[in-house]
Amino acid sequence: MKRLVILTLFLSFLITQSQEDISLDVSSISDELLSNSNAVIRLEEQFIEVNSQDDMVMSYRRIVTVLNEKGDVYVGAIAGYNNYTKIKKIEAVIYDEKGNEIKKIKKKDFIDHSAVDGGTLYSDSRVLYMSYNSHSYPYTVEFTVEYRTPNTAGIPSWRPMSSYNLSLEESKFSIVDNANLGLRYIERNFEGFSIEKNNQENALNYSIKNIPAYIREDLSPSLSMVLPKVMVAVTKFHYYGVNGEASNWEEFGSWVEQSLLKGRDQVSPKTRTEILELTKGLQDPIEKAKVVYDYVQNNTRYISVQVGIGGIQPISALEVDQVKYGDCKGLTNYTHALLRVVGVESYYTHVEAGNERVDFDPDFASLEQGNHIILAIPSKDNLVWLDCTSQIHPFGFIGDFTDNRSVLIITPEGGKIVRTVDYTNADNKQVTTGQIKLNENASIQASVVVKTKGIQYDNRFYIERESKDNIEKFYKTYWNYLNDMAIDSYKFSNNKESVEFSEELVFSARDYASKNSNRLIFNPNVFDRNLFVPDRYRNRKLPFVIERGYLDEDHFSITIPENY
Repeated sequence: MKRLVILTLFLSFLITQSQEDISLDVSSISDELLSNSNAVIRLEEQFIEVNSQDDMVMSYRRIVTVLNEKGDVYVGAIAGYNNYTKIKKIEAVIYDEKGNEIKKIKKKDFIDHSAVDGGTLYSDSRVLYMSYNSHSYPYTVEFTVEYRTPNTAGIPSWRPMSSYNLSLEESKFSIVDNANLGLRYIERNFEGFSIEKNNQENALNYSIKNIPAYIREDLSPSLSMVLPKVMVAVTKFHYYGVNGEASNWEEFGSWVEQSLLKGRDQVSPKTRTEILELTKGLQDPIEKAKVVYDYVQNNTRYISVQVGIGGIQPISALEVDQVKYGDCKGLTNYTHALLRVVGVESYYTHVEAGNERVDFDPDFASLEQGNHIILAIPSKDNLVWLDCTSQIHPFGFIGDFTDNRSVLIITPEGGKIVRTVDYTNADNKQVTTGQIKLNENASIQASVVVKTKGIQYDNRFYIERESKDNIEKFYKTYWNYLNDMAIDSYKFSNNKESVEFSEELVFSARDYASKNSNRLIFNPNVFDRNLFVPDRYRNRKLPFVIERGYLDEDHFSITIPENY
């Protein structure tokens, strides 16, 4: 009887939404929602019904008015599927400025395409997407799709707002757990927003209305860290043929260890002998780990694998050992296996990677969090971090792709939330030393040495691998205020042990100074002009955050002509 009442309430909510009369005339959009917007979400509805541990139905409806060419990316008429997740229904309807129907696009008219690029070896992931080029703006797209999947481990979150220059009229989210699997949820960043909710033990309903567009503001955090969201999961779940049960990160980590990683850390006898020989005589675990990491970098390459449970489970270390390639999961697990051979402990680690820092929520365990795998090696009271997909990064250096964020490490005791390395202002150092000769004709001849560490190293060390043309293009762009810059020579030194990159250049440039009678007027800062000044906002909405500070140190010696 309890399930029947919940389902009845859920279906009643569904019917209420579908019967709403929505005016698609663009003139009905308020000025507040048009301001700073490239598109307006008129209505977004997401309904999820969990029928059993391995059966979930998801319905999604999105109506978007595109105001200009930049707003085309917000149409969102795309749906992914694979051998497990099936699209039951998909359709799109296009309307003109007045809300009159222009075109209806049925399932057969959607383009079916692989969801991955050429860097993926094999994958069963595909997408259906709408192809429509508008010749006039504004226009409106109504998109509906319905899925069925056995994968109840990956329940989508409710994120009514997630992009800049996109406003929202209304968003609604509902989920019902008909199987009593232990519906869990957590609300984040609700303060300051008028959000209606009607939640019960096995059913959640949320709605929000009239949110103006956010504009990108200098030195602000990721929008995902400040805008409202609800993350949802069930305690008992299913993922590609594997059942699981977890209500916290410790239990989730144990499931990953026992169901996804166990038994996948074997390597061939030949490789075992080889790696033991390479580390022979070494006692320090970190010195052993350096040898192993160098071996992985020189003997494997990255390629994506996304078939079935392979989306989250690594291919076995033995398979990587044989074929010499793998994705982030496979290469990390392979490195973990090799370290195990030489007696070095390490932890398989889930992280949300990207230049914008996004943390794992410490209070809510869910499969939806994380998009990359790295490795952690305990060393005294610290953790040394490795990105095993990189063939060029120094040992223990992960750069701004995964730095300073909460991540999940998989330990023998289960999952634990820890933080990756934080590169401080002093760590991110650049020292520029230059000798400049200023000539009477206002030209300069110069030699310069630029040494970088930390995140500044990460921004520059790749240069040494570029072609001569690209190297010259880089410096002419970097010093774009130098006229007719002619590079005579350059030399690089990449010290991976100290993680320091050194650049030495000799060059000349015309008209650096301005001649005024018997004077030469010039800017003494020849090599390190930071021209970035954050915009000033009268009504700033987002927090002011310097995610990565840095320290620049400059030493210039300038020789001027005689008689000046």
